[in-house]
Amino acid sequence: MDRSAGQKRATHHLFPPIDPFDQRMLDVGDGHQIYVEQSGSPSGIPVIVLHGGPGGGCSPAMRRYFDPAEYRIILFDQRGCGRSRPHASVEANTTWHLVRDIETIRQTLGIERWVIFGGSWGATLALIYAQTHPDRAAHLVLRGVFLMTRAELDWFYGGGAGRFWPDLWARFAELIPADERHDMIGAYHKRLFSGDMMLETRYARAWAGWENALASVSNDGPVGEAPAQYARAFARLENHYFKHAGWLERDGQILQDLPLIQHIPATIVQGRYDMICPPTSAWDLAQRWSRADLRMVPLAGHALSEPGISAELVRATRGVQRQAVALGL
Repeated sequence: MDRSAGQKRATHHLFPPIDPFDQRMLDVGDGHQIYVEQSGSPSGIPVIVLHGGPGGGCSPAMRRYFDPAEYRIILFDQRGCGRSRPHASVEANTTWHLVRDIETIRQTLGIERWVIFGGSWGATLALIYAQTHPDRAAHLVLRGVFLMTRAELDWFYGGGAGRFWPDLWARFAELIPADERHDMIGAYHKRLFSGDMMLETRYARAWAGWENALASVSNDGPVGEAPAQYARAFARLENHYFKHAGWLERDGQILQDLPLIQHIPATIVQGRYDMICPPTSAWDLAQRWSRADLRMVPLAGHALSEPGISAELVRATRGVQRQAVALGL
């Protein structure tokens, strides 16, 4: 399928483009300022959108998954990426800093409870935030579930996904000497934090290229180089988080801590052919979560922009909208 045609079809499922009614830089301490915006209805159902990566940044298209007449849509760039500053910084940048930042945004905007909407790493962060603050999450909408487990990291950086994409895996792996390929995250870490800007950018583009090429079922090969500034922030932050296993206390922590959020309803949208975050994580999550509704999308991969994914996410936000009174929103 032509990629641009697929993306056009995806936009048909979305609400029209809108502009923010509020944009600000929020000082969250530790030398960081994060970009925060609000769009839609100031008195609407509050929803916070958690972008992927880590390091992906938010985009205007993310506003379009919500009815702007009914939702108060809050987007922000997580520490070190997008319009947040300092750019590409990993200092004081961990999962727990981001959880604290989300709470700072909630308190700053005067919101009691809200909907949490996140995909990929955003789904990870949504789950961890909800488990940390279960009284603040009214409903979770998750896409392309990633649980920050060793098995998931081994799948994508240990050759699992490479069995389906041997040509692209070779491009990614051959930049690393053979005696270092047993730990691709560690090997890339050395180069992404070398202090040599040209070297960092080269390896950042390779890191981003490997992931981007596998994001959509409509892709069949490299998708072109990402802009240098974006790639460097994305690759450094993602690698930094993965090298430290998200700063979780134990492998499998999110599933183990599910009892903390069993009372919270959730909608899980998962592409059947997701090569980055295989469906087994979404399945395991839904099997253990009595109030979770898993919606497996056929002929869809990982990307937010997949037509089937976009359509199902809009259905999910409309469903939450209909339940707003029951959810206390």
